[in-house]
Amino acid sequence: MKKKILQRNVLSYTTVFEPEEEGGYTVHVPSLPGCITQGDTFEEAQKNAQEAIALYVEVLKERREEIPVESGGTIVSRISTPFPA
Repeated sequence: MKKKILQRNVLSYTTVFEPEEEGGYTVHVPSLPGCITQGDTFEEAQKNAQEAIALYVEVLKERREEIPVESGGTIVSRISTPFPA
């Protein structure tokens, strides 16, 4: 008997984790406008972000809208600039 192999597509998106003053993290997904979530710990925020991305993409698919694909060339960098005293 042959086993069926499920083929799943995997999408990867850049996520930005911002620590909150009261604790926890807010997560933004720049390639998916409005896709924002949070978590009380970094691990929870990661899990919630993965779920939010999956739901966002599912809605796009149901609406037959284009699903954004990142090229992988995203560069995230911190920029410092002098500040007058």
